[in-house]
Amino acid sequence: MIAQVFRRAAWPIGVAIAGVGIFALLQVTKPKPAPNIEPPRPTSVQVVPSIRATSRPTVVAYGEVRPAVRTELVAQVGGRITSISPSFIEGGAFGPGEVLLSIEDTDYLAAVDERQARVAAAKVDFEQALADADVARKQLAGQKDPSPLALKIPQVSQAQAALKAAETALSLAQTNLERTRLSLPFAGRVQRQSADLGQYVGPGKVLGTVFGTDVAEVRLALTDSQLTSLGIPIGFSGEGESALPVTLSAVVGGNSHYWRGQLTRLDAAIDPGTRSIYGTVRVEDPYGSGAEGGMPLAVGLYVDAEIEGRPIIDAVQIMAEGLRAGGEVFVLDGEGLLDVRKVEVVYRNRSTVFLSSGVEAGDLIIVSAIRNPVRGMRLQAIDAAGIAESASATTQSEDNEA
Repeated sequence: MIAQVFRRAAWPIGVAIAGVGIFALLQVTKPKPAPNIEPPRPTSVQVVPSIRATSRPTVVAYGEVRPAVRTELVAQVGGRITSISPSFIEGGAFGPGEVLLSIEDTDYLAAVDERQARVAAAKVDFEQALADADVARKQLAGQKDPSPLALKIPQVSQAQAALKAAETALSLAQTNLERTRLSLPFAGRVQRQSADLGQYVGPGKVLGTVFGTDVAEVRLALTDSQLTSLGIPIGFSGEGESALPVTLSAVVGGNSHYWRGQLTRLDAAIDPGTRSIYGTVRVEDPYGSGAEGGMPLAVGLYVDAEIEGRPIIDAVQIMAEGLRAGGEVFVLDGEGLLDVRKVEVVYRNRSTVFLSSGVEAGDLIIVSAIRNPVRGMRLQAIDAAGIAESASATTQSEDNEA
C-alpha cells in the first residue's frame, strides 16, 4: 500500500525532472543569433590639397659692415711733416690722389738735382766713348782681326753701364721726392690719425689708418641648408646678374634703414670653428649714392641681410605640417586610404615646403597627426573649408631659419 502511494507520488516528479532536462537541452542546442558588430570607424584627418607654385627662397643672416679696402698710411721717407690736409682728420673724407700729408723735401730736391747732373756727365762720357770707338774702327779698318780693346768696345760698355746706373739713381731720387707727398689712389675716410705738424718721422712710421668708400662689404655666416635654399655651391662667385640680390637693414637713431647689395662670392672652405660657410655682400658707394635716405652704410654697423635665392620654378607646394620625419608625406588617396610617399624637398620655410618629386598637384596632403599610422588604413577627411586659401597663401618664401 505504501509502495503504491510512493510510486504515484514519484511519477509526476520524474515527469517534471525530465521536462526540465529536455528544456535545458533545447536551450543549449538552440542556435545563437549573430552578434551585431559595427565596422571600425575611419580615423578623421585634416587634409590640404597640394598646389603647383613658383617661389623665390629668402634666407636671413647677420653680419658686420667692413670696408673692401683698409690700409695704414706709412711714411716711406724720413723728414719733418711740413703740412697736413684738413681732410686728414679722424672721420675726414678724401678723394683719390689728394695729398694728405707732406714731408720736408729740401734734401730730396737736392738729391734729384745731383742725380740729374750725374746723368748729364754720364751721357757725355758715353758719347765720347762712342766717338773714340768710331775713330778706332776707322783706323784699324785695314788690320786683320783687331782686338776688342783696340776697337774701344770695353770702354763703350763701361760708359753705357755708368749712364744706366746714373739714370737709375736719378729715378730713385725722383721717387723719394714724390714720396714726400702722401696720397692714396682711392676715395676714402680717415679712421685713425697719428701725425702732427713739425713732427719728425722716419721710413716705416705709421701716420694713420684709412679705408676706401668705393665699396663696402658684409661677411655673412651661412649654413649648408641655407646654401641649398639659395641654390648656390661652396666657392660660388658671381657679378652683375649672376650675383644674388640682398637687402640690408639696421636700426640707426631709432629709425629703420635699408640698403641694396649683392652676394658676390662664397668662401671655398668651411670655417673649422663655426662649421659655417662665409659669404660676402658688396654695396657700391656706401657713403654716397648707396646711402639710403642719406644714411651711409657705416663701417662697423651690424646689419640684417635678407638674401634672395634662385627662383624655384614649377614646384609642388604643401603646408609645412604635411612633411613628416624621414622626408615622408601622408596622402589621402581616392579610396580614402592612407598612402605614404617619399618626397624630395627643394626648399622649406616656417609655413610651406616646396617639393620636386613624390607628390603631384591636387593630392590631398594630411596635415594633422595620426596615431599609429599604417599604410592602407581607412581615413576620413574633415575641416576642408578654406584649405585652398591656406595652402596658397604663401608663394613668396619666408625667412629660412635652418
